[in-house]
Amino acid sequence: MQCELCGATVPGPGKRVRIEGADLVVCMACARYGTEVQQPRTGPRRYAPGASAASSPVPARRRRDLFDQLVGELVDDYGERIRAARLAKGLTTKELALSIKERELLLKRIEKGDLVPEDEVRAKIEKALGIRLLDAPEESIDRDRREQQRLSTTLGDVLSFKKGTKP
Repeated sequence: MQCELCGATVPGPGKRVRIEGADLVVCMACARYGTEVQQPRTGPRRYAPGASAASSPVPARRRRDLFDQLVGELVDDYGERIRAARLAKGLTTKELALSIKERELLLKRIEKGDLVPEDEVRAKIEKALGIRLLDAPEESIDRDRREQQRLSTTLGDVLSFKKGTKP
């Protein structure tokens, strides 16, 4: 193997150093020009105290991301729909804000279309005004909500109970 800095033959594995941002394998003479870079250990794995070496690692759960939580798409004219429903109920923005416990400025910006409402705020507005702001069929929304609530199998999902008398 050759030194990547001076070109001399390196006896043994050489030293890995960082010189001017570049990681190089160099001879012992050139190693003084850089800082040593720690190499990852390739030896046997060490476990934390108390952990048994025979136990296999637990597979990691897949993290849920934002796209798993999407139920439908927000309609394009959400601001106009909110404003029309609010006026139809005879409410001011301040009264609506108080009823859903949000800031009046937030509702004004949502109505103008400057701000896209978060799911929690959207749900509060839909409930207070009795409107739909999502662009998905009702049955698919209900099905998706049930699936989101049920994250894992429970014991009750597996067992079936028989009613009968004990002997």
